[in-house]
Amino acid sequence: MTGKARRTVAAALVLAATAPMLSACFEEPSAHEAVRDFLVGWQTGDYAMAARRTDGDQKAVRQALQDAKIHLDAASFRFKLKGIRGAGEQTEADFEAEVDLGENNPLWEYTGKLPLRLVDGHWKVHWSPSVLHPQLQEGQRFAVDVTPQGRQPILDRNNDPLQDEQTLYVANVIPSLLKDEVAVCRELSKITGFPQDRLLSRIRSAIPNVQVPLVTFGRTKYAQLRQQLDAIPGIKMTAEPLPLAPASPAQIVGTVTAVTPETEQQLGGPQRAGDTVGRSGLQKAYQEYLTGSTETRVITLDLKTLKPVAELRKWRPNRSTASVRTTLDRPIQKVADTALLGGGLPAMLVAVQASTGNVLAVSTTKEYHQERHALAGKFRAGGLFSIMSVEGLLKAQVNLKQKLACPVDRTVGGAEFHQASPPAGSTLSLKGNFATGCVTALASLARRIDGAELEASAARFGIGSQWDLPLKTFSGKMRPLINDAATAKAIAGQNVLVSPLSMALVAGAIASPTGTWHPPVLVTEPKTPDPSAEAETVKAPDPIKIDDRTIDTLKTLMRAGVTSGSARAAAAPGDPVSGITASVMQGRKPMAWFTGWQEDVAVAVLAESSDPTAGAAIAGRFFQGLHAGL
Repeated sequence: MTGKARRTVAAALVLAATAPMLSACFEEPSAHEAVRDFLVGWQTGDYAMAARRTDGDQKAVRQALQDAKIHLDAASFRFKLKGIRGAGEQTEADFEAEVDLGENNPLWEYTGKLPLRLVDGHWKVHWSPSVLHPQLQEGQRFAVDVTPQGRQPILDRNNDPLQDEQTLYVANVIPSLLKDEVAVCRELSKITGFPQDRLLSRIRSAIPNVQVPLVTFGRTKYAQLRQQLDAIPGIKMTAEPLPLAPASPAQIVGTVTAVTPETEQQLGGPQRAGDTVGRSGLQKAYQEYLTGSTETRVITLDLKTLKPVAELRKWRPNRSTASVRTTLDRPIQKVADTALLGGGLPAMLVAVQASTGNVLAVSTTKEYHQERHALAGKFRAGGLFSIMSVEGLLKAQVNLKQKLACPVDRTVGGAEFHQASPPAGSTLSLKGNFATGCVTALASLARRIDGAELEASAARFGIGSQWDLPLKTFSGKMRPLINDAATAKAIAGQNVLVSPLSMALVAGAIASPTGTWHPPVLVTEPKTPDPSAEAETVKAPDPIKIDDRTIDTLKTLMRAGVTSGSARAAAAPGDPVSGITASVMQGRKPMAWFTGWQEDVAVAVLAESSDPTAGAAIAGRFFQGLHAGL
């Protein structure tokens, strides 16, 4: 059942309770019965009963009442009798009207008057168009003028739109030029699936000599239906270029389509031609802001000239459209896309502003999805998680120059670890093992670190944090560290899941000028996707200050990762690059991590490759591209 039908049924149910109340209000039954029958007949659509209670031509009155409903595209009328006053020829009834304008949404409330006359000893409503509304005159009719607000853009942090032009095609009619409006709507309904009565009501309630949009099509759908649409007399197609096609990152920005019968049901109510609906990404999350609502006017028209005579009521949009302002940066996004394409590997990259947590770029190759994988993916952290162990090592007074063997295989607390690539078999300092990502050496430190301390350190870097973004994200998860084996696995990242977004924020915390972890920010305005007055902005987690000694140590270790470790491929011109790599198995796929930063831009890269330096190479191209663009 449509929203309009539901409202009509509701009105009929209310009437059942209202009619008896009307009949018991006054001592003068004859005048009251005439008023009651007229209003009840008008409210229920029994126009014959209403007409019999007037002194006008019954056929003309029936037609006028029916036309009022049609020209207002009204879902229902409801009336409340306020009183009958005066005597003789001056008798008059006052009533309050509430008109549900149906598809046009507002409730129109006004006060009306019913002049009463005695005709052959019976009270009658003295008929004229002003009975319908005090300002409606002979030779006039109602009409509804609707002006939709255009869809607003999604913007990057520099206020540049994140959409390109896309052409939509609109089927329009000029009602006064149609020879058979019913046939037009019947054929259009067959083609599009929109209800025939809805299309017809739009035509009949509109200003007759003004172009009325009925249905909007995307390019593909229009190409399929073009010949059938051209065959309908009176249909005029117009092409409207609109900024709807998503620019990169397209899956974050999201897609937009014209309203269809299916999407109309998803939106929970009737929409008008020209309306658009976000199908994914930020376009879907912020649909209510981006589209706003319509301006609606109830007017009277001169039947001869078809020109407006009076404005009876005007509703401004009940909420304004608003652009969605993001933290994304189109130039940085372009650099990220280029860096991934240059690698020839399935991969993803997330870049954030270290000092704020603002998401600057989200890029993936076609094998991965920017939201589901780069923001919300659950991947093993591998040796990157050793970052969290540094605070515990410092508390245990472990020296960075301490020598640690890096065997090919090692067992810690019953858990087995394997180092598949260099520097397996060597003995390096803790700093060297960190820089080269030796899993067997780092796992051996598990007995020096308290598991609870490692969990607390991970939390300070945002792992498992309850942040709230308008799109799906994953902050990370680690299993409880109940013994040395579990702690060793955590240091090696085997029992820890993270997303590229969460690891970019970890690097950002180290690179931040104040050594502070910041929760991610993707949208700065509006504060919440829900425009309703009751919507409460979800409070983001507070930034977390990391111990200065821990930050200084991590900066030393991660700088070594680029100067002498496995992340050398990330080096780029300009300020020094810092970062480390890690290799993991995701199912049967070998994956190569890199996380690090240059200046105030922190990144995490995850690439499908058995080469542990593959992620660092992508990061290197990214940083080189940033430097070249400065």
